[in-house]
Amino acid sequence: MLLNEGQMHLFEHWPEPGVDDDKKKSFFDQVRRLNSSYPGGLVSYIQNARKLLADSKAGKNPYDGFTPSVPSGEVLTFGDDNFVSLEAAGVKEARNAAFVLVAGGLGERLGYKGIKVALPRETTTGKCFLQHYIESILSLQEASCKMVDDGCHTKIPFVIMTSDDTNALTIQLLESNSYFGMEPSQVKILKQEKVACLADNDARLALDPNDKYRIQTKPHGHGDVHSLLYSSGLLEQWKSEGRKWVLFFQDTNGLLFNAIPSALGVSAIKGYNVNSLAVPRKAKEAIGGITKLTHVDGRTMVINVEYNQLDPLLRATGHPDGDANCETGYSPYPGNINQLILELGPYIEELKKTHGAISEFVNPKYTDSTKMTFKSSTRLECMMQDYPKTLPPSAKVGFTVMDTWLAYAPVKNNPEDAAKVPKGNPYHSATSGEMAIYRANSLILRKAGAQIADPVVDTFNGQEVEVWPRITWSPRWGLIFRNVKEKLRGDSSISQRSALAINGRNIFLEGLSLDGTLIVNSVDEAEVKITGHVQNKGWTIQHVDYKDTSEKEEIRIRGFKFEKVEQLEVNYTEPGKHSLSA
Repeated sequence: MLLNEGQMHLFEHWPEPGVDDDKKKSFFDQVRRLNSSYPGGLVSYIQNARKLLADSKAGKNPYDGFTPSVPSGEVLTFGDDNFVSLEAAGVKEARNAAFVLVAGGLGERLGYKGIKVALPRETTTGKCFLQHYIESILSLQEASCKMVDDGCHTKIPFVIMTSDDTNALTIQLLESNSYFGMEPSQVKILKQEKVACLADNDARLALDPNDKYRIQTKPHGHGDVHSLLYSSGLLEQWKSEGRKWVLFFQDTNGLLFNAIPSALGVSAIKGYNVNSLAVPRKAKEAIGGITKLTHVDGRTMVINVEYNQLDPLLRATGHPDGDANCETGYSPYPGNINQLILELGPYIEELKKTHGAISEFVNPKYTDSTKMTFKSSTRLECMMQDYPKTLPPSAKVGFTVMDTWLAYAPVKNNPEDAAKVPKGNPYHSATSGEMAIYRANSLILRKAGAQIADPVVDTFNGQEVEVWPRITWSPRWGLIFRNVKEKLRGDSSISQRSALAINGRNIFLEGLSLDGTLIVNSVDEAEVKITGHVQNKGWTIQHVDYKDTSEKEEIRIRGFKFEKVEQLEVNYTEPGKHSLSA
């Protein structure tokens, strides 16, 4: 097969039989793995690569023949009646859903050596991203079951796609924390394999520079999640259990679960086969835009178009201003945040045709303008959000737009890169990601009627951010807006220097005035009323330089830490009614 596909160079250095036979056998073990983990095997991979490399060399525009237009979707306003009813509809549907987290990446780009899901989402409680995701899914599971009468015992499945880089560390994180309260049988780990590297425009496979009996490999991208789900048999199993939805999300957006209930409600009510979560996007902002493309031959697709391709595409198709803001002050093409909700039935039907193969791209770095040679080997890549490219025109593909402050604060840039971001653009760093959580929680409490002090502006690791009161709660306290509103009674106020951590289900703020730090922990069977004036020296924010190696990496990449001077911490471990009146 390799010889038929023009790969004779792989064997040119092989000595006669009897020499290095073990290494030769391990070479074929690797070839067998590469062949079985790619839809259609290595023959398909090499043929796809030849075509894509030829297109890249010719400078072919992937959007030739397509005209862009604004797709249809829902734009939500946090806290209004429509939003509240969609949240309720989404919670009801959650018991029919499965969640898929793509977590194949390490935190190297962040300046963190571990896996990204192990990073603290925020450092007031120190809970990591994975704990927050699991607690959110468990809260959805419980709230969804409560809405049905038939004593429902549904367990929402949770799949994590890992890679060679993250697999062992992810399993270790789960096992050492008792799966953060989830039943181990609910969690399935699917590990993606790497793909062969390509040495030249003829798609000759690259050998490892350090081992001539090994093909060099690199990651294929998170689009692999579709073929892994297809080959795992999980999708058919979910269908037989009566499940209807699959939700895909990425590893470090700490606000994501604020958006999931209402977006799932949109999918259910609108009957979307594909629903992309999106945020308002300024024209030319560095985030892909969700776009409807119509080909001259009549094909249509609703797809993410990268920001650097959207503007020239619009200009080339009769929009002289290109990607411009409309009367709302935003681009009519909303910003894609890479969270997808797919309807399970049509998803399975589509994967039966494609076996989960996703349309690929190649991005070789050429040594010069002749495009004859590469600076280093390249490989084919694919992205999970490109799934809709192969769908028939009859597919119902839409989007749900939510405010950025509510739904999107990814953590992906290291402090040096974040500090170079042009003023007014998002930093997408550990600093901005944590501060965004406090901002969102403050604004949610404000909308629910509490008096929350305005933020102050401070600079950490060269990034100017708003510092709101450090408010955080467990998902089972405030899963949806209605839960938060029900737990605020009377006039409560929180000063800017305060921190409030709520960890328990039935904790009610009844006219609390907080100036300092308050931590409330309670078992689910307890009902706790918090009233009166709580004042103490609280926790102060200390600046930390990201080059200061005396601090842990997860603190250094934030640029701040809390000096825990004084706090009131109350723990309610017994069922029954309790009250704290300061």
